[in-house]
Amino acid sequence: MRILIYSYNYHPEPIGIAPLMTELAEGLVKRGHQVRVVTAMPNYPERQIYEEYRGKWYLTEFKNGVEIQRSYVWIRPQPNLLDRVLLDASFAVSSFIPALIGWRPDVIVSTSPSLPSCVPVALLGWLRACPVVLNLQDILPEAAVHVGLLKNKLLIQLFTLLEKFAYHSATKISVIADGFVENLRSKGVQAEKIVQIPNWVDVNFIRPLPQENNAFRTAHNLNDQFVVLYSGNIALTQGLESVVKAASILRHIPDITFVIVGEAKGLQRLQQECLDCGADNVLLLPFQPRKNLPEMLAAADVGLVVQKKNVISFNMPSKIQVLLASGRALVASVPDNGTAARAIRQSGGGVVVPPEDPQALAMAIFDLYQNPEKVKTLGYKSRQYAVEQYAFEQALNQYESLCYSLIANRRTIHSTIVTKQEV
Repeated sequence: MRILIYSYNYHPEPIGIAPLMTELAEGLVKRGHQVRVVTAMPNYPERQIYEEYRGKWYLTEFKNGVEIQRSYVWIRPQPNLLDRVLLDASFAVSSFIPALIGWRPDVIVSTSPSLPSCVPVALLGWLRACPVVLNLQDILPEAAVHVGLLKNKLLIQLFTLLEKFAYHSATKISVIADGFVENLRSKGVQAEKIVQIPNWVDVNFIRPLPQENNAFRTAHNLNDQFVVLYSGNIALTQGLESVVKAASILRHIPDITFVIVGEAKGLQRLQQECLDCGADNVLLLPFQPRKNLPEMLAAADVGLVVQKKNVISFNMPSKIQVLLASGRALVASVPDNGTAARAIRQSGGGVVVPPEDPQALAMAIFDLYQNPEKVKTLGYKSRQYAVEQYAFEQALNQYESLCYSLIANRRTIHSTIVTKQEV
């Protein structure tokens, strides 16, 4: 098959959708398919185009058998509402040219966000007469409105229309959790159009490793420490201030160290929070190279998943699968009725506490600190669940089968039309 992946985020961006789409593209290539990726110049999470990609309108690269077509996007390090709109619009416009001039795909797989890219994707699908799979990683504008990122009524109406258009124009919609299914069905999307394929993790790459002789622990003087790790985006939806406050509550225990790994601007903000709270047991570190990720995760005793109260219920952070695969106990400070809480409870690999409640978070961590056998049991269940439910090969099988079925359906429809015309 010839598969076009249309994704704003891709390698070398270290977190979020980028690693997932990179693994999907490269996994499909290993199975003998021809894969082309239309994406933006890398800029996440710093929100500025990476230095080696600056000053270019378009760039084509090849990595591990994947053809990567990059285009310029309007990006600002501290975007206001207009900047965010211009970012989405610039990708929708600039990405269409490389998407159109490349080879004709059999199937297009498009990720959302970015929602405005549904327009060039739909147009490309129509021009090339090929089916489109819309992969929903988040539901916009609902999620953005819920956390206060989007307040302008005109823009909300515009994005709502785009959302409806995206669902209507897609041949199939792949969603990452059951909460998404419920949401789409409530908006009138037909059940047969929806396919649930959870986000995945490469369980051969992310795996339990011993803490003895761990280079990450040694490099940061964490040997003999009970390490509580958060690694990922530091933004409005996380509320990492609660983690800092929880750390300050436990600062009288010298054996507990909190490690927060993230982008520079977010770390600067948290540094001030640490000073204000007297949380001298928090270590703030920049993102690590992806090749070092398994070792960093293995350095932790507990992995954190953090969301604010106002995060919409179907939000499902991809870090959950990664933490589970690493074989570590999880503590999730997330809404009790949300998809994230449900997934962690089903895994048996972690505990859930109320969001934005530093006291509850601190007590859950302290309980695990006092019960090493519980930590070990939760970690074992984490790994087991990740292997059974989130292994990459399972997701790859599902996407490959979905693409094959869409091509077969298209050929059947085409044959039927030709037959009727002959008659």
